[in-house]
Amino acid sequence: VFWLLLQFSRAMRAMRLAGQAPVGHVDSAVMLNAKLRPGMTMLQVIGLSRSLGRRLDDGDDHWAWSDEGGSTVRLQFRGGKLASFELQRPTP
Repeated sequence: VFWLLLQFSRAMRAMRLAGQAPVGHVDSAVMLNAKLRPGMTMLQVIGLSRSLGRRLDDGDDHWAWSDEGGSTVRLQFRGGKLASFELQRPTP
């Protein structure tokens, strides 16, 4: 029971922080990309980005976060785990 309460508390704290930020926005997409690892859960990614991702139309579990400079991190989840991610930077 304690473990369930701990997990629920973590999820609520992450959602509360993410709910205060614009959807799909991060301070630095490059730094988020550097911290990502395959196998991370969506809750861990939300904790790193401190915002909810923007769902993309090209797939079921495809999400994106962008920064002010136009850089975007695109993530793909499979089975609730991060399967792949890529950083897209604007052309100079």
